[in-house]
Amino acid sequence: MAAPAAHRSLIILLLAWMVLEYGGAATASFLSSKLIHRFSEEMKARRGQRNGSAAGSSWPELRRSVEYYQALLSADFRRQSMKLGARYQLLFPSQGSESMSFGNDFGWLHYTWIDIGTPNVSFLVALDSGSDLLWVPCDCVQCAPLSASYNSTLDRDLNEYNPSRSSTSKHLSCSHRLCELGSNCKSPKQPCPYTVDYYTENTSSSGMLVEDTLHLASGGGNASDPFVQAPVVIGCGMKQSGGYLDGVAPDGLIGLGFGEISVPSILAKAGLVRNSFSMCFTEDDSGRIFFGDLGPSTQQSTSFLPLDGTYKTYIVGVEACCIGNSCIKQTSFRALIDSGTSFTFLPDEAYEKIAKEFDRHVNATRSSYEGSPWKYCYKSSSQELPKVPSVILMFPLNNSFVVDNPVLTVYDNQEIIGFCLAIQPTDGDIGIIGQNFMTGYRMVFDRENLKLAWSPSNCQDLSDGKIMPLNSPPHDTPSNPLPTNEQQSTPGGHAVAPAVAGRAPSKPSAASSQLIRCSFSLLRLVPQLLLLLNIIPSLT
Repeated sequence: MAAPAAHRSLIILLLAWMVLEYGGAATASFLSSKLIHRFSEEMKARRGQRNGSAAGSSWPELRRSVEYYQALLSADFRRQSMKLGARYQLLFPSQGSESMSFGNDFGWLHYTWIDIGTPNVSFLVALDSGSDLLWVPCDCVQCAPLSASYNSTLDRDLNEYNPSRSSTSKHLSCSHRLCELGSNCKSPKQPCPYTVDYYTENTSSSGMLVEDTLHLASGGGNASDPFVQAPVVIGCGMKQSGGYLDGVAPDGLIGLGFGEISVPSILAKAGLVRNSFSMCFTEDDSGRIFFGDLGPSTQQSTSFLPLDGTYKTYIVGVEACCIGNSCIKQTSFRALIDSGTSFTFLPDEAYEKIAKEFDRHVNATRSSYEGSPWKYCYKSSSQELPKVPSVILMFPLNNSFVVDNPVLTVYDNQEIIGFCLAIQPTDGDIGIIGQNFMTGYRMVFDRENLKLAWSPSNCQDLSDGKIMPLNSPPHDTPSNPLPTNEQQSTPGGHAVAPAVAGRAPSKPSAASSQLIRCSFSLLRLVPQLLLLLNIIPSLT
């Protein structure tokens, strides 16, 4: 029995020699790389360049200080959360994923009910992908009326937030890393003020920042406890101006932007969901919102574009515009994807070319309507609108955003009398793809992969064949029914899809090339191994 053992030893020695002979040449060619500590001065400088500012107060100034070790530990916890993955597939407001529009009464925007604080208080907030902060009327100095008597479409009064009545609320101090106006404070412990100015002229919200609980429900089938209480930053909106005093967002607004202070950012950073969310709008003025939704595999997508070197908001690049089958030259522009804007705005030059081409294709008589802001309007001779051409926004790699019905309907005494092209001109080179162009699509804001995606949807089925919850599961908190009054008929702005940017296959990296060479070097051992297999029987 000693001979076979000797043979095995000989084989092992031969194999070891061949690996050193052939594999050594491959491993010797590996590249080296400089390692940079996460809190080194070099990394601090790089982070400042990437964010367009200094690293900020969260950067530890002294190595091996208590602050330094706390920062390392905090980073470790965040990394563990990332490794474990999101705790929930989807989250949505605890009262359900529904969103709704009330027509012109509330500025054509979409709203959803959310619950804040302990005990929870309900707010009807506007959905706005063009801003970051969640704010609600609070300790009001200057707010819109909250009584149902001012809003014919509501069957109950709206609420005002009072932080002192919530056991889970606490003020953010001026020293907090999310306090942008901390430099205006007299003391680091002073409550942090905020002011947000919006695109609409003279429209703003201001007050103090607080942290409190946002009540959410989970979806996707992995929830032993279907309800989630997530600490988020809230603007205690003491003073509103402009459109917000006119009732555009009387009970607050939820900003869904890229900023760290937004609800999607906070939920993703806490490891609750993936860093993405979706909204869906239907033609009957209903819709859905889901946090953590990455969309179906069949969706199309386009990359977001940086603004001044950073990703501050959801901007895409349009290469050209078409009316039906007729594509128009020199109509490229950048566009902000903004659910907080009711209609679509295009840069002046592109607007004029598109509107004139649209007018050329419409088989109807031009008209004007008193008080209408729309330039291209038409008469309708019956209760059925004539067929209108689609507006198509072209993106890289011939991907397109098709708006099948880019008009709104004009009514008189509940009868259709005409329609208008629901696009407005705007100064500058950045347009806005508003809510009316998103109708009929599931719009996915994939912040994780820096892309916008979309797919046709009736807003009922949002999970590749699985019916997603439209209402939250029953629980012991008071129910808050949606408004029951008959809603105003809305002019039908339809819409469709955004962009689709493709990415060319990248070349293999230097590291992957080295691994490929190593693999081929080891393949050269195969003939010798086969020879050994032939020798072994003769030795035994």
